[in-house]
Order: sequence, then structure tokens, then C-alpha cells
Amino acid sequence: MRELTKYRLSVSDEQLKDSKSLLDNGGFKGSLNRSYYAIFTAIRALLAEKEIDFKKHSAVISYFRQNYIKTEIFDKKLSDYVGDAFEIRNNSDYADFFIASKEEAETQYLHAVEFYEVIKNYLESAD
Repeated sequence: MRELTKYRLSVSDEQLKDSKSLLDNGGFKGSLNRSYYAIFTAIRALLAEKEIDFKKHSAVISYFRQNYIKTEIFDKKLSDYVGDAFEIRNNSDYADFFIASKEEAETQYLHAVEFYEVIKNYLESAD
């Protein structure tokens, strides 16, 4: 596994830990943000293996869907996880009156953990 891929996986893992800490301490909006970024950074770890990157989040997500979901490398639910996390993160960060619930933050955290594990296992098996 290349260094950039390893680095991005470690960043994703750190973001998961941050999400859990925020969740446990009532920082639900922050937890939602960190869960999204854990997913996003895990995708970028995949892209690093192919020496591909994009400036826009939407382009990273689109590439992931086109090359890993439509080809059935990964289950479609991962596409749903990243889509939901992207939308919730945008609302959480930019909507004036968005209220983050504990339940939503917990769900997003669990999805991010599952997403990270799937990507990590895939990359490790490719070595």
C-alpha cells in the first residue's frame, strides 16, 4: 500500500475517533462533520492507489460511485452512506437553523465506521 493511501487511511481513522469523542460529549454537529470527513478521506485513500484526485467533493464522490459502486466492487449502501453524510454535513455546516440530533449523529458515526472498515479491508487485501 502506498504512503499516501496509508496516510489518508490514518487520517480517516483519526476523524472517526474525533467523531466518537464529539458524539460522546454532546457535540452532535461536530460529530456529523467528522463522520462525513472520515468517509470522504477513506474514498480519497482509494483514489490515491490509482493516483487520482479531484478538487471538488462532488467529483470524488461521483468517481467513487462510477468506479466502485456501479461496478459492484462495493455494496450500494456505501453510496447511500456517502450521499447521506454529504447532505447532512452540508446542512450541519451551512444551514442556519439545522439542529443535529444524537440519533442522527450516532447513525452517521456507525455508517462511517462501517465505510472505513470496508475500504480498509479492500485496500489491505489488494496488497
